[in-house]
Amino acid sequence: MSSDKTNTLDVTILDREFRVVCQEDEREALLDAVAYLDKKMREIRDLGKIVTVERIAVMAALNIAHEFLNTRLGSGFDIGDFKRRMNAMQATIDATLAEQDELF
Repeated sequence: MSSDKTNTLDVTILDREFRVVCQEDEREALLDAVAYLDKKMREIRDLGKIVTVERIAVMAALNIAHEFLNTRLGSGFDIGDFKRRMNAMQATIDATLAEQDELF
């Protein structure tokens, strides 16, 4: 069941404060996205070739869009497949541990 309650959240990206609105149950995912964007923007800024925040933001957006499209189109890391495989491994581990418990 998802929460319909929305809250404002103050975040910092590249030393700038932003207030965003998000659903309560999406707060952690938004904070992860903020951290990822901040990291990408800092990497671009630290290269020293681009100095304005607007250009850094555009380059970060292009890099993230490229990563997303590569993943979605199958030439990159497929997170859905990864999650399915991890769930299958977890189910196998749980079943094996349950069998072990029956032995003792």
